[in-house]
Amino acid sequence: MNFSKKSLVLVAFSFVTVMFSQEKPEVKIGGALRFNYNLSSWKDGQKKRGGDFGFDVFRINAKAKYKGIKLNAEYRFYSQSFGGGMLKQGWLGYDFNEKDNIQLGLTQVPFGNTQYNSHSWFFGINYYLGLEDDHDMGVKFTHKGKKWEYALAFFKNAEELTFGSNSDVSDSRYSYDVASIDIDGDGILDLRHKETNQLNGKVNYLFENKNTQHQIGFSAQYGGLYNLDTEDTSSHHSFALHYQLNAKNFDAKAQVSTYKYNTKNTTYNNLIALTAYGAPYLTTTEATTYTLGAAYTFPVKWKPISSIQVYNDFGYMDKAAVDFEDSLMNVFGFLVTAGNVYTYIDFAAGKDHPWLGPVWTNSLANGTPNANWEMRFNINIGYYF
Repeated sequence: MNFSKKSLVLVAFSFVTVMFSQEKPEVKIGGALRFNYNLSSWKDGQKKRGGDFGFDVFRINAKAKYKGIKLNAEYRFYSQSFGGGMLKQGWLGYDFNEKDNIQLGLTQVPFGNTQYNSHSWFFGINYYLGLEDDHDMGVKFTHKGKKWEYALAFFKNAEELTFGSNSDVSDSRYSYDVASIDIDGDGILDLRHKETNQLNGKVNYLFENKNTQHQIGFSAQYGGLYNLDTEDTSSHHSFALHYQLNAKNFDAKAQVSTYKYNTKNTTYNNLIALTAYGAPYLTTTEATTYTLGAAYTFPVKWKPISSIQVYNDFGYMDKAAVDFEDSLMNVFGFLVTAGNVYTYIDFAAGKDHPWLGPVWTNSLANGTPNANWEMRFNINIGYYF
């Protein structure tokens, strides 16, 4: 078969066009470096020093896309005392169209107001119960329409770092999950549970009124609770009614949540262990939480500062056990934006709260009778790239 020079040129041109028209891999690398200052009312030594200022976290974010398959991952490096290195999230995704998406891996649990149910660096009280910005291992389908949004998910378990027959959950994790704990300090773990085979469903309805956007939704969660000692599986469930308002520079978030763990444990009644950041604590097995947060953003032209957001997040934990003390949390603060630098200035107050008081293990469980309100002044400075 004979080809003219013109034909050969056309074939070569077509080949080059096809080669360069193929989708190219997209990769984006980002991250953050953050520092933290805090002064706590219950730490006498710290008060005498005028507080402490040090390293918070260094993180790496990676996003990639090729032939429709997406990657989204975030790895964090904390100090060893706060859990060391941990994967916050890491999933593979695929967009079926502009509305429908599926994610596989360590992905955010569709429960309550997302991405966050709060505004401050401290998050809200639900975060410390594993009900805000939680991430688990599984598969999630989401649909985002003009009026309706919904998500369905199945999570095999929380972050699993060891794969033994009855391995305890690692304390090195970003979001709070059911775990094991040594209650009496004898070196033996007394409560040992794991989350398993969890189903989640969430639906939101969106509507607008002039320049005001509203979002109201309902979430449900049901899963297994595996006892590592008895090798029996009981259950746990959670429900939430949530609302978000956005009106120009103002936004508000409200949520009512309820949860229950059926532990089948008679030795430590009404108690379950949760863990994150390298340190587990106890919480009650049944409670209802009420959260309300609001924020207003002021645009400014104070170089390099471009905006200041003022916010307040309140949370109340009503424990089902009548002899348990309820827990409260309130954070008033400011978010200052200056280029790629975001600074949270928080006045965080808590009552029977492990991160806002002298009692760690039992604050969210039975609590302390006549506990005082404690205060933590906190400044978190982060450069995000």
